[in-house]
Amino acid sequence: MKDIIAIGSVTRDNFLDANNLSLERYPKTPSGRAFVLPLGDKLDVGPIYQTIGGNSANASVTFARQGLETACVGHVGNDENGEAIVRRLKKEGVATSMVTIDQKLPTSFSALLLKGGERMILSYHGASNDFNFSDFKTKDLKAKWWYLSLAGDSYKMFGKFVFLARREKIAVAFNPSGYHLRKDKKSILSSLKNISFLVLNEEEAATLTGIPFSREREVFRKLDDLMSPGILAVTNGSKGATVSDGKFIYRAGTFKEKKLVDRTGAGDAWGSGFVAGLSRSGVTLLNLHRITERQIAEAVRIASANATSVVERVGATEGILTKRELSAPRWRNLMIQIEKL
Repeated sequence: MKDIIAIGSVTRDNFLDANNLSLERYPKTPSGRAFVLPLGDKLDVGPIYQTIGGNSANASVTFARQGLETACVGHVGNDENGEAIVRRLKKEGVATSMVTIDQKLPTSFSALLLKGGERMILSYHGASNDFNFSDFKTKDLKAKWWYLSLAGDSYKMFGKFVFLARREKIAVAFNPSGYHLRKDKKSILSSLKNISFLVLNEEEAATLTGIPFSREREVFRKLDDLMSPGILAVTNGSKGATVSDGKFIYRAGTFKEKKLVDRTGAGDAWGSGFVAGLSRSGVTLLNLHRITERQIAEAVRIASANATSVVERVGATEGILTKRELSAPRWRNLMIQIEKL
């Protein structure tokens, strides 16, 4: 039995240094800015950097580097990009027997334009949209934990995964995509009683509850009531994260960055780092109701360190911390404020 299985998308990520490209004001985007790409013109960009990405791949690298017995579940095309993803995961010590191959669709592919640490992503889901629950045998999916994050139309497998996890007594960590939240909100809400750890950003938490995040405690109370017992984390980028175990709120900032290079994968690094912390401390579905403040605080520390390290490198996996790196003095102390919910 594996310690943890990461289930979701696997992608071939291609990063381009776009510091030569100009930005213009554009109020329709969250940042209020947009790249200017004149049609029919030819623009110079910096060096290309190729690596792996996707929620499942990113999370599985975290788990493997933290010394956990890990498998990755995903779907790739029968092409060079798919081969490169599998090769890299094996190098990281991740079991890849459940990375299935699509004979028709190519491997999921992303082109990312980087400028000043921020990025724009051009994404093609490809095979990640097409993998099927029937591709897997129940015995192969047995683990203490699942880390579930379904991209594109693969969200349609969510209910089947939750049912199987409940039957097999597997703890489920769930990081829904924005697309999944919009398409399947009712099903997600009804399934939260079977989710052990839910991680969202503030916008996603507001979408799921229908409550503006400015009314933070209402958001937490609604989700805590639906999950009990379970742990909820809401991240806010460079401002840190807030975690609830239904009794206490844990407010944590971030470790200081040496240099912001690329925010890609920071959310995956935080969520998977938290679950790695829980797993390393022996938390499972059977003892989740007895989790301690110390175990949660340690999981927050690992999550925050992992996310900070990731944004200091290009790519979603290059900065992920090993167990040894996590013990460095830089990552030892993180201020965490604990208060009654």
